[in-house]
Amino acid sequence: MNSSFLFVGLLGVLALVFVAYGLSKRSKGGSAEEVMERMGRFATREEFLTVSEASNRHEPSRMAQGIEEMFKGRSVANKTATLITRADAKLTIGEFLLIRIVSAFGGFVLGFFLLSRVAPAFGVLLGLILALVGFVIPNVILSMKASRRQKKFINQLGDTITLMANSLRAGYSLLQTMEMVSRETADPMGTEFRRVVREVGLGISHQEAMANLLRRVPSDDLDLLVTAINIQHEVGGNLAQILTTIGHTIRERVRIKGEIGVLTAQAKLSGYIITAMPLGLAGFIFLSNPDYIMNLFAWPWICMPIGSLVMIFLGYLAMRKIANIEV
Repeated sequence: MNSSFLFVGLLGVLALVFVAYGLSKRSKGGSAEEVMERMGRFATREEFLTVSEASNRHEPSRMAQGIEEMFKGRSVANKTATLITRADAKLTIGEFLLIRIVSAFGGFVLGFFLLSRVAPAFGVLLGLILALVGFVIPNVILSMKASRRQKKFINQLGDTITLMANSLRAGYSLLQTMEMVSRETADPMGTEFRRVVREVGLGISHQEAMANLLRRVPSDDLDLLVTAINIQHEVGGNLAQILTTIGHTIRERVRIKGEIGVLTAQAKLSGYIITAMPLGLAGFIFLSNPDYIMNLFAWPWICMPIGSLVMIFLGYLAMRKIANIEV
């Protein structure tokens, strides 16, 4: 027990050293050069266009700024920036990484104290597992938010393309059409096209602005729209007629995807229930009679829960693969 508490204390000291190092690396001032450097932390010039939006946000804490400075330029920072952009979250890279670190530390403390009185060694093991889970959960939540936003964008895309085609027939230019879409449509469609219009207004070409939109909202349906606009810009043609055909195609794909989602909902729900049932039963037995289930964590019986977890995970992936039908 004493060695376990010593281990927890050592982790606390390491966490304090980590935070102190981050604070030592934080930005010391707010000069123009430092502002431009922070503006250029992302991959493309489109991020310079979010200055007016970012000015309305709260100032990130010094700890978040220090963590962001530590990871600046690394792949984890770039992936985090892309995920935050796709989810349209009002967070900085440092704030999101800080949330993940705090969540991981809280998961370790929770797991350790759940089993520290019964089996300290397994308490440390459970703490490490929950720390990993806590570190992943914020990323999963943000990914789910980005996925929901992308799905909502695709559901709006068919009607938006029809609106664009009608506007082009009425004599509007492509930029005026995009500006009208940014005013008349709801989020996320209006927000994303507002960014496109702002980029074009600052001198970025239509092709590059639409490519940035496709990077923020990756979708095969949106790729059709971007490709049509690029081809029309290169060789000309009746863009309104092309958009009408693309809009019909996208609406039919969305309709078919909805029908497939209804038909496969039962299989997806069965996969969730079958996966959660043995885990829930094991948790109930542990809470009611921990001595009984702890016998499984002795060699060689520990191979049974490990093998069970592997087979549960593989079964879940198999059911997801069966229910996932591409359109």
